[in-house]
Amino acid sequence: MASGKPPREIALDLDATDDPLHGDQEVRFFHGYYDRYGYLPLCVFCGRRLLAAKLRRSNIDASAGSVEEMDRIIKQIRGRRPKVKIAPRADSGFAREALMSWCEDNRVDYVFGLARNERLQARIKAALSKARALLEAASGKPARVYRDFLWSTKKSWSRRRRVIAKVEWAGGEANPRFVVTSLKADALGSPSRPLVPGPKNSAFARNGSCTHGSPA
Repeated sequence: MASGKPPREIALDLDATDDPLHGDQEVRFFHGYYDRYGYLPLCVFCGRRLLAAKLRRSNIDASAGSVEEMDRIIKQIRGRRPKVKIAPRADSGFAREALMSWCEDNRVDYVFGLARNERLQARIKAALSKARALLEAASGKPARVYRDFLWSTKKSWSRRRRVIAKVEWAGGEANPRFVVTSLKADALGSPSRPLVPGPKNSAFARNGSCTHGSPA
């Protein structure tokens, strides 16, 4: 971003990661998912570039401090590249009302994983049946279909938001994944330049993680 032709769009990847501790450091807490004591730093990347690394205790929500970091980073980017489109991406630990509302209020699109629950799975029941039928017709080869719908939690979200479901049958079982996004259908990117993250760092791939829950 420092030189050359400015990009039309950039993705900011947010991640809460594990920083294990081996002593009696200050604000030391046990993290149940990682099964050890440690910190839970917040990292923000743009491609391979680390834009922020915020050291945090581990007894907090994965998204804690993300609004402040997005506000700081995006203001700096827009100060230099006012026309660039910016899209934060993250797993389901960041699909929180505070962060999504901030993005919406500040004209920032987002793509966040959404942890599956009984209500979401009921919403895609017909799609699951279709994917299973496709699997059987294809002699056991993995089959997937996609569904796009408006959704809201029972209490924690202030409004309905766009949810995309990847409904997959593979290896004899269903594997549905969900993302919540403010992007329109024609803004999700092409296969060569997707704004929805790819397999290595994917909201679809990581939204079911038990690290961070998602309210129903």
